[in-house]
Amino acid sequence: MPKNLVIVESPAKAKTIEKYLGKDFKVMSSVGHIRKDTKVDPENDFTVTYEIDPGHKKVVSELKKAAKSADTIWLATDEDREGESISWHLIEVLKLPKNTKRITFHEITKPALEAAIKSPRTVDMDMVSSQQARQSLDMLVGYDLSGVVRIKVPGAISAGRVQSPALRLIVEKEREIEKFDKKYSFKVSGEFGKPTFPAVLEKSSINTEDEAKALLESLVGAKYSVSSVSKTEGKKANPVPFTTAAMQIEASSRLGYSAKTTMSAAQGLYQAGLITYHRTDSLNLSNQALTAIASYIEKEYGKEYLQVRHFKTKDASAQEAHEAIRPTNITTVSAGKNNYEKKLYDLIRSRTLATQMANAKVAKTTINLTPASNKKLSFVAKGEIVIFDGFLKVYGKAKDVTLPDLKEGDLIDAKKIVARQTFAKPPARYTEGSLVKKLEELGIGRPSTYASIMTAIQSRGYVVKGDSEGEERDVIELSLEKDKITEQTVQEKSGATKGKLLPTPVGELVSDFLTDHFNQIVDYGFTAGVEEKLDKIADKKLDRVKMLRDFYTPFSKLVGGSSTIERYNNSTELGVDPKTGKKIYAKIGRNGGFIQVGENEKESGEKPRFAPLPKGKTVKTVTFEEALKQIALPALPRTLGKAKDGTEIIAAAGPFGPYLKAGKYNIPMKGYDPYTILLRDAEPLYQAKIDSIIADWGDVMIINGAYGPYIKGPGRRNNLKIAKDQDPKKITEKQAREMLENKPSTRKHAPRTKKKKA
Repeated sequence: MPKNLVIVESPAKAKTIEKYLGKDFKVMSSVGHIRKDTKVDPENDFTVTYEIDPGHKKVVSELKKAAKSADTIWLATDEDREGESISWHLIEVLKLPKNTKRITFHEITKPALEAAIKSPRTVDMDMVSSQQARQSLDMLVGYDLSGVVRIKVPGAISAGRVQSPALRLIVEKEREIEKFDKKYSFKVSGEFGKPTFPAVLEKSSINTEDEAKALLESLVGAKYSVSSVSKTEGKKANPVPFTTAAMQIEASSRLGYSAKTTMSAAQGLYQAGLITYHRTDSLNLSNQALTAIASYIEKEYGKEYLQVRHFKTKDASAQEAHEAIRPTNITTVSAGKNNYEKKLYDLIRSRTLATQMANAKVAKTTINLTPASNKKLSFVAKGEIVIFDGFLKVYGKAKDVTLPDLKEGDLIDAKKIVARQTFAKPPARYTEGSLVKKLEELGIGRPSTYASIMTAIQSRGYVVKGDSEGEERDVIELSLEKDKITEQTVQEKSGATKGKLLPTPVGELVSDFLTDHFNQIVDYGFTAGVEEKLDKIADKKLDRVKMLRDFYTPFSKLVGGSSTIERYNNSTELGVDPKTGKKIYAKIGRNGGFIQVGENEKESGEKPRFAPLPKGKTVKTVTFEEALKQIALPALPRTLGKAKDGTEIIAAAGPFGPYLKAGKYNIPMKGYDPYTILLRDAEPLYQAKIDSIIADWGDVMIINGAYGPYIKGPGRRNNLKIAKDQDPKKITEKQAREMLENKPSTRKHAPRTKKKKA
């Protein structure tokens, strides 16, 4: 056994480090956190009870054995608070001395590791206290608040301290869009000269088709003169280095990556020693890195492209690291073990180079054209030519828009003038990238939490990513060409939601409930204030227990008083059913929105009638007329008729979607509507089900599924895949039952024990 044992978090990181440190060092991994919080006791100074994670017992055993035979132990977990906490847990579980050597580094390179070994420290207990405070807050809020929302909000699963403000942002944006006044005006543009160049009419508003037509009529036969030409030189400023948030925003915009994908790719690059630590608020680049980057730029692009810059982090709470994200070796042009990592590495590298390159210089030209028939009108043409590309050589786009060399007084003809109906754009929905940017602006969350926030709000079913390319709408277009005005209606797509974050009906309900009854949890300033207090704990400026008590005391009173809150259902009364005289509502239930005719059974003594929302509609957007059409749909379940073998086929809807009931079989019918499906569409689905059954012994069957033959037993998820070398047709009933009884357990982790309320 080598004299030195180095413990890191990740097996991949361990491999990279071991090849740099040499034969005297053995590097092992804790595989993340080895202990988990099981209880926080507010009555006893928020003491936390820990237990070793069942999946880490073997890892802990191996680490204990290695620690006993090592002369020196080095804790080399990540340099943020989470990493500091893992090091403390290792000291506690492995029973290491309190002065065990703790080392940190911003990059996994030989010089960085050697420097870290030369200047070890001990575990920073203030950083550990800050992490404990965050974890305790999230446990207390998550457990207590989740219990309330599950009871009070239909369809709610849980609520979190940081995820809830993020959900509120998305819901508020949707409300802004719903209230947006979809005004339109007419944008007038033209093609001038030969070769043609575009120019846009500089006029405040043309609001009606008649106004647009009158304008074009005034320009019939018009000659245009150049009323002014201006030329100026300007600069395009280069970007700043990547922080975690900026990297996620840019990867979302340029590569289409989710926050989770970005962080996963960045972690792979960091652990392989290819980039610096990827969880950081800092804009700083080390002097060593600046020297290497400057040398590379001068050699590859020339001295005129070099402009060394030092960046300072404005945010005083930037505590997570001391360098921005950059390549560890700027001369490595391409790196990464898969396409995700390679594309992200290229983005990080080009961004890093751009920060140390000269500004781009551009020549801007503006030409104003005035028709002789109306001197008050002015068409403006704008062009831009890149004189010196600077940082655009590696990052960004250098696109020239050239204009003809004209001077004041020159006469010019219009080839075509177009007045096009243009609708005002509603506020843009958030993407993962723009939501991260907003959270960072508000001071909510930290670099290590953004990806988990995005995952949480989507996995809970409160937010979904849109997939619509938009809907076609008619647009009026008037054209003046060869002194003749023509009119046509063209189509354009509007309201695209692809890649945008949309709140689900349940997500809106949860957000509204928290805003009404637990405002401090979703208040942006309050949540940002909590982050600042966590930073103060790490800086030894605030006591952990005091911070937790100040937060939890009023919060627990709110939770305690929640029993008086009525069950929350933000229903909309649409009108009165003309046939029955009963009120019609749009409501949200556990499985989404629906139409209800009549009052609840407890109130009226009569069961109300239900119908689904129309496709693409929500409880906020459905109209009374649309609801009446849904009510007119046939009641479910509905009998479609009999199959050729005499089996009756019924269309129904259940908690897992629409399905066909045919004898003892329930057959999913994805892509079909249970209210409109016909017998001729249902029969092939039934026949496919019959054809897939190899053997049927009642509660045990052999079925040929999408992934091959398997045995289906009684109950849910009681299935067993049949080996490839076994003929499913030769398996007897007795063998099938024995195989089910003796099948290996699929449980990967120890059973979860129910947590006691803190």
